[in-house]
Amino acid sequence: MIKAVVFDVDNTLVDFRKWKNAAVDAAIVAMVDAGLDLTQEQARKKIFGIYDKKGIEYQGVFDDFLHEVLGYIDYRILAAGIVAYRRAREGALVSYPHVSLALLRLFRMHLKLAVVSDAPRMQVWMRLVQLGVDMFFDTVVTFDDTGVRKPAPEPFKKALELMQVEPEEAVMVGDWAERDIVGAKTLGMTTVFARYGDEFGTKVSGADFEINDVLHLIPIVEKLSGREPM
Repeated sequence: MIKAVVFDVDNTLVDFRKWKNAAVDAAIVAMVDAGLDLTQEQARKKIFGIYDKKGIEYQGVFDDFLHEVLGYIDYRILAAGIVAYRRAREGALVSYPHVSLALLRLFRMHLKLAVVSDAPRMQVWMRLVQLGVDMFFDTVVTFDDTGVRKPAPEPFKKALELMQVEPEEAVMVGDWAERDIVGAKTLGMTTVFARYGDEFGTKVSGADFEINDVLHLIPIVEKLSGREPM
């Protein structure tokens, strides 16, 4: 009997790459307007190079970027970039189609819902609140809660412990096979690969199920739970 469903956030609930690209591009335009002498492509390559080295959530990316290209921080350019980034981020952060509907249907099935994310705690909560889905989740486990990233077992174990369910009573839904699927399967959770969010061209996910729309999760959970379709 399934009692809980656990979700990754980025590229599972929210189209992370879309909004990240939009926010960075807006920041570059603003920095160029403020006096930065680089093309859009040159700046983009350097910024994402920093993200590749220090993590996609790295908060000091524009400081490092300006140090790299100018040798110092021009605070007019930095401020222009940060303000534009934040404004664009607010407008571009949207959920995948049917996320709210799927969560509502799972909620009405009286299932416990959780998030397990490698992102920092505040960033995860900001995304959930902005999407308007935070109220659905009983449990939110982030990198700050365990200090390790998936596929390490600790984040999954913590979520299960907080919900007071066994691994075989929970479903894990995620877009990154090597982290979400491998980590959850190691503990004995049922796994669902969110192929709609896959950025790696994954051929074989290793998951128990695959979905191309988050709403396709509902009949899977109904079947696993022995419930009649809603």
